[in-house]
Amino acid sequence: MTPGRKSDNELAGLPAWLYPAGFWVAVVLLAVAVLFPALAVVGVTWVALVPVLAAVWVALSAWNRDRRLSFAALAALAGLAAVYVVKSFI
Repeated sequence: MTPGRKSDNELAGLPAWLYPAGFWVAVVLLAVAVLFPALAVVGVTWVALVPVLAAVWVALSAWNRDRRLSFAALAALAGLAAVYVVKSFI
């Protein structure tokens, strides 16, 4: 791959390192939560925030290049927000 060229994994606007990095941060946070159970909420919150961060990344990074992709990412964020709101009513 030449410098400055995106890999096939990054064509949709999502960098290839985002989910693996989010996974390993979650593993570390949940491992710490085994020793300090009060911190478990931080690890679980991080696991829930990784898809949100991915959608925000795609929405912002693809705005000038592909508005349809950005709108799709924003629709995914709206769906996640709707799930969060409806969950609070249950």
